[in-house]
Amino acid sequence: MPRTNAYTSGNQKRRLRVSIRELARHLNVSIGTVSRALNGRSDVSEETRQRVLAAADALGYSPNQSGRSLRQGVTGMVALILPTSGKTALADTIFMSVLEGLRAFLDDRKLDLMVLLSGPEENAYAYLRRVAARRLADGLIIAETQRLDPRIDYLLEKDIPFVAFGRSRSGSGYPWIDLDFEGVAEAAVAHLAGLGHRRIAVATAASDINYSFVFADAFEAAMRGFGLPFDPALVLRVENSDDGGYAFGNLIFAMPEPPTAVVLVNEFMAIGLYRSLKERGLTPGRDLSIVGFQEEPNSRLLAPPVTCFRTALPDLGARLGEALLATIPAHAPPETAGTIIQELWPMEFAQGQSDGPPRS
Repeated sequence: MPRTNAYTSGNQKRRLRVSIRELARHLNVSIGTVSRALNGRSDVSEETRQRVLAAADALGYSPNQSGRSLRQGVTGMVALILPTSGKTALADTIFMSVLEGLRAFLDDRKLDLMVLLSGPEENAYAYLRRVAARRLADGLIIAETQRLDPRIDYLLEKDIPFVAFGRSRSGSGYPWIDLDFEGVAEAAVAHLAGLGHRRIAVATAASDINYSFVFADAFEAAMRGFGLPFDPALVLRVENSDDGGYAFGNLIFAMPEPPTAVVLVNEFMAIGLYRSLKERGLTPGRDLSIVGFQEEPNSRLLAPPVTCFRTALPDLGARLGEALLATIPAHAPPETAGTIIQELWPMEFAQGQSDGPPRS
């Protein structure tokens, strides 16, 4: 019987799992360079990182057989990988309430939750691979899902149990839970149109996070659906923060014909937008109608209170746990084992005082 060659031809993967030493030799770089690239270290150029990751995938490199270890479900741990940007305080985001619901759900099932923070200087894909390689958890929850997200493709390829907090165009047939951004956009436009507004702007995120695109598309569909003129110039991409809200205010008031109402995709934007209005001697709800997104503690302190949406965030965390456990044979309840849960989480309109009819 002929001996199998170590490498297959063309773009096919290697039949036998390569070691990190063989991967380094194939790339003609040091083992340290390969290790730093795979671990997402900042002292490796992006070009080198991508070259190493591509070769690792092509040659079938899988450190410590991480996928197999995760599938066996032996740690009793679930890990949530949460990217951080430094723009907002973690304790003030919706994640804290979601995490508490998730933690309580897992605790009832004698499982533990770890939260792993991926910093802005790190490559999210490389960080995920490093976490998977260390076999820290039986399943993963990924957040800040991108429009095209290589993490999803990697987890599907390696058959690692996971759930995404947010949809993506990458992959298919994987579990996800996402906020109902389409429902929020439609309800916000319907409310403002009912008050008589026709020129409405939207502030969405200036990043590749998928919900910013989902929300912008849903806003356009809602405007057209209610027979309102849609102006692409009124879809503004700004930072997901109070600074972004302030910049948004400056942008709309610099327009020859400013909008009479706005919809925000992030709760923190309202803080900066209020500041922008105050500097101009304008009042929210009277001079500009504002519909925010998720109700959160800081926005409740604004005067007047922001008209926005609310939802049961701890229950959302528990549902993320249910969706994840359904994919882990060692932990899945019989009634949900093997089920792929994909769900839009409902948001309820909460009347505040930052909206009103347009000024004549």
